[in-house]
Amino acid sequence: MARRTKEEALATRQQLLEAAQRVFSEKGVSRTSLQDIALAAGASRGAIYWHFKNKADLFNAMMECAILPIEQAMQQIGHDPLQDPLLELERAILLAMRSIISDESNRVIFDIATLKVEYVDELLVVKARHVQAYSAGTREMQRSLQEAAARRGVTPLIPPELAAPGLHALMAGLIHTWLLDPTGFDLMVVSQGAIRTYLTGLGFQF
Repeated sequence: MARRTKEEALATRQQLLEAAQRVFSEKGVSRTSLQDIALAAGASRGAIYWHFKNKADLFNAMMECAILPIEQAMQQIGHDPLQDPLLELERAILLAMRSIISDESNRVIFDIATLKVEYVDELLVVKARHVQAYSAGTREMQRSLQEAAARRGVTPLIPPELAAPGLHALMAGLIHTWLLDPTGFDLMVVSQGAIRTYLTGLGFQF
């Protein structure tokens, strides 16, 4: 019985997350209430509070579904001496791009986070999580560039601590632009070209 109850709780949590995606996408985050999400999920408002403290907590849980695999991929870069950290960095970034293209749920989540959230009132907690994700991603990019430079004997034209935020901003800009019009360009092709152009400009060779 306990196992079934746990499985039911997990199923309810997933239903709430999926409903949040739909409603956030339709109405925007600030205009969506927890009651809206409960109705869309066919659940009670109490069920939401059983799983999430508030709307910001629910939003961040939804975001984790999309960004956690990317963060984990970034953290693995540079630990295998047989792998080139620069190519690992490229693969990790392209993994993020591919997940946005091929996984509808991830695409909706990135669309919400990029275009449909306002950092006001209760959503300031969401901003804090975004800043945390940005900082973590930038640190991992910096570490990867430093490791690649050391292994290749390259002195980048721009120090890794300055180059990493630029690379992160380049990728964020591509995602933002593509989400506005997914038919405008091939995100994978343009992303790989942009990554290699940027890294070549730093002094790395492919």
